[in-house]
Amino acid sequence: MKKVLYKLISGSFAISLLSCQPVKEYQKMYLNDAEMTLSARKTQQSEMNFMLYREGASGANGGKTGGGCGCN
Repeated sequence: MKKVLYKLISGSFAISLLSCQPVKEYQKMYLNDAEMTLSARKTQQSEMNFMLYREGASGANGGKTGGGCGCN
């Protein structure tokens, strides 16, 4: 029974390795696209920036320093 289970597990592992494909050089440029990042979309980022700027307590989002008065 252990041999059958071992063969089944090793066979499924070998099949899963067949699905791995190397990335070609000309395909690597698409990996750095902004669409591939895990952060929020640009519209959500701009809305968050606007909301934080409007609330006034924390100033603007993204490197701007200053008070909450909007005079960054």
